[in-house]
Amino acid sequence: MIEKTSAGPITVFVTGAHTNFAVFLMKNPHLKRNIEHIYVMGGGVRSNNPTGCCPKHGTPHCHPRQCGDPGNLFTDYNTNPYAEFNIFGDPFAAYQVFHSGIPVTLVSLDATNTIPITEEFFKAFEQSQWTYEAQYCFKSLKMARDTWFDDRFYTSYFMWDSFTSGVAVSIMRNYGKNNGENEFAEMEYMNISVVTSNEPYGICDGSNPLFDGLHFPKFKLNKSGLHSGHVQMGLRDPFCFVENGNGKCKDGYTEEGTGPDSVRVLVATKAKPNHDLTSKLNREFFTNFLDVLNRPENTARFNLTTEFPHFRQAFYEPDFKNRTLGKPVVFDMDMSAGDFMAFFYLLKVPVELLNLKAILVSPTGWANAAAIDIVYDLLHMMGRDDIPVGLGDVFAMSQSDQIFHLVGDCKYAKAIPHGSGGFLDSDTLYGLARDLPRSPRRYTAENSVKFGAPRDTDQPELRQPLALEIWISILKTMDPGSKINILTNGPLTSLAKIITRTNSTSFIQNVYIVGGHISRSSLDEGNVFTIPSNKYAEFNLFLDPIAAKTVFKSGLNITLIPLGTQRKVSRFVETIKRLQLTRTPEARFVKSLLSRLYTLKQAHHRYRHTDIFFGEILGAILMAGDQRKLKPTMQEMPIKVIAEGTEAIDGQILIDEKHGKLVQILKNIDPMAYYDQFADRLGDEKQSAVLGSYDEQRKMWNTPPNRT
Repeated sequence: MIEKTSAGPITVFVTGAHTNFAVFLMKNPHLKRNIEHIYVMGGGVRSNNPTGCCPKHGTPHCHPRQCGDPGNLFTDYNTNPYAEFNIFGDPFAAYQVFHSGIPVTLVSLDATNTIPITEEFFKAFEQSQWTYEAQYCFKSLKMARDTWFDDRFYTSYFMWDSFTSGVAVSIMRNYGKNNGENEFAEMEYMNISVVTSNEPYGICDGSNPLFDGLHFPKFKLNKSGLHSGHVQMGLRDPFCFVENGNGKCKDGYTEEGTGPDSVRVLVATKAKPNHDLTSKLNREFFTNFLDVLNRPENTARFNLTTEFPHFRQAFYEPDFKNRTLGKPVVFDMDMSAGDFMAFFYLLKVPVELLNLKAILVSPTGWANAAAIDIVYDLLHMMGRDDIPVGLGDVFAMSQSDQIFHLVGDCKYAKAIPHGSGGFLDSDTLYGLARDLPRSPRRYTAENSVKFGAPRDTDQPELRQPLALEIWISILKTMDPGSKINILTNGPLTSLAKIITRTNSTSFIQNVYIVGGHISRSSLDEGNVFTIPSNKYAEFNLFLDPIAAKTVFKSGLNITLIPLGTQRKVSRFVETIKRLQLTRTPEARFVKSLLSRLYTLKQAHHRYRHTDIFFGEILGAILMAGDQRKLKPTMQEMPIKVIAEGTEAIDGQILIDEKHGKLVQILKNIDPMAYYDQFADRLGDEKQSAVLGSYDEQRKMWNTPPNRT
């Protein structure tokens, strides 16, 4: 932003939360003069939500939901019926943008509510896909329709951001006309402000981070001003919540007013009808949208299948017919960097020793659920497209909303940093995920009536299986009398769900848990570095303490690989030196990942903790390594996990002779043997990658099949 804005006059479109732009404006006030105009999609001024209404001739049992509300928070209308999602995402940031002194045009719900996706438009779009971008956009829209939660898609899905873009471009073409004349929307100037807190003002109830606990308010705010009231805390904030009615809070409401705090904003109030009365498309913008999206000018050059003349999808599945498979193992990971290194190791262990049956992915840890595609890519690289992958719950236990379970709280997940080794870094595997070959298996939104969806999508067989479904399917493939070993390298959410939702603990032989911290003194602290008040917890148990407590109380045979032991084998340099002598593609990839972690740790204080990831390999090596060389030392101890809902102590482990459950604790291991076994296993030519990298895959796609 600084570079582009400094270069000269510029126009800004804001079609999401205002955080980034507001921070830019507050840190660079001298650059405001170069911003000519701001176009904002969001907010609702005089809007009336047309969704959630009862039919005119409906049954007496129909209860309207957000019908007539100014906002569109369909997950939260019992608490806040006034806000729109984009503004609600960061109301104080939006306030800064609207009050920046820069001219603002708002394309609000007032207008977008009048341009729902009609069935006629959908059909016209389906027949007008002449460019790659048109094809992509239609596929996205179709998936949204096919996965819609009820049968009212055509009356409740609107043209939000695309309509904003059309209105903005049309106004810019008519530059010089002060009233915002354009082809697609009726406009009106209004005096509005953004509500950032709720009356009474000047209170200190622990909800407002701009004031509470501070001697001086942030940003020199007035202690009794408009920003000093109650700030909505969560979906069911008791201050705001009204059962079976509209909530009281207005955080994020673009409220019309006449007071000194209001600013003059040009607001789109209604989508214009199609001037062609013979057209089946009832809005002028519909016609323009399809026309622009299908123009040959500035069109995309290719998609994946046309970029590569010999593109083909291949599934790699090994043949183990004449081999005796080892102990069955399920790997439960949260997709941190350490988990992927452990994953490589498990795939390299001879199948006669370890039979990796399934991967369970827990999005309650160090990466977002979308990083599951990296899991698929790694399996493809190693020739194991036969291994199923199950997606776990997005929220920790007791964190999903009781009324609308698809949303919830991030009480523990908020401890994961964005960047600094957490989200973004893990989601891209520190930028190295692109180096992996692309698997034909991907996460998709495809769904099936068989699994509770309202309708089948085009390819229901591509639906992403859930962790519990994969677990149940694995049990059906087990030989009579055999049992499964589980290795967990993240929060214990999925395992706790297996314990509480299925009657299958008798099928579990051993559980190896990488995580937890057994503190020996006040100086022996854990690793939850983002929560200073919690000194003795370890991330994997902290991120879902209720799940951890459930697992440790289950009576399963548990071996714990605690943080203290992991720290004894977290020397990057030792492993990097050993991997330099190896030649397999997987060893090269892991060496690149370790080298990047080590470089970041040396260069940036925000990455000082990255050595914790290398210790996460220890569980895999303990489970499948050479015990004679590793020389593990075990101790049985009665432990319990704290899960009281208190951030400062949740996830901590106590030694409790009276109420604790006996668990095997790994105390020590030979570090040099650990480094040797990891490097030797990855460097072994057996069970090596069948497709070494994305570059190798690209070469294959550029070569006729008979020449590869």
